[in-house]
Amino acid sequence: MTPAIANSMHGTHAHRPNLKVLLSREQIARRVAELKEACIFLSELARQIELDSTFDFISISSYGNRSEHSGEVRLAKDIDQSIEGKNVILVEDILDTGLTLNYLKELLLAHQPAALKVAALLNKPARHIQPVHADYIGFEIPNEFVVGYGMDYAEHYRNLPDVCILPPEMYQSG
Repeated sequence: MTPAIANSMHGTHAHRPNLKVLLSREQIARRVAELKEACIFLSELARQIELDSTFDFISISSYGNRSEHSGEVRLAKDIDQSIEGKNVILVEDILDTGLTLNYLKELLLAHQPAALKVAALLNKPARHIQPVHADYIGFEIPNEFVVGYGMDYAEHYRNLPDVCILPPEMYQSG
């Protein structure tokens, strides 16, 4: 993608009507660099880690095609590598209800890492229904439904370069 096209797409969001940018990609990149220590977020974060590191992925589902957490977390893919005795950073895109994070922490602690830390790009405290603790948080955000920068609604909007607020009329049925 050429810079001219990227700048044009970033500025207008013409094919994404009614989306208000909450955090620009520039703000996100600056904050990730400040943290130093989710898949698109992990990619940005990995560039800032100067230690010898390995990466593994867990796949879970808790929202499906809805805007609300289902209350149930389903493991679709567990880790492939042993983390026993290793220092682990769990990277999340957003801390919402706390259900997913607590499920993941319990799952990973069962693998007996030496230490387990949590890094999250976004934290939405107004939505916490379980205690949530992260060691590194990029941004605290209001109780808005956000998409972009890897986050989606019904598999749409994930590729937006910014974190955007999705208006309720775009995800709530009348």
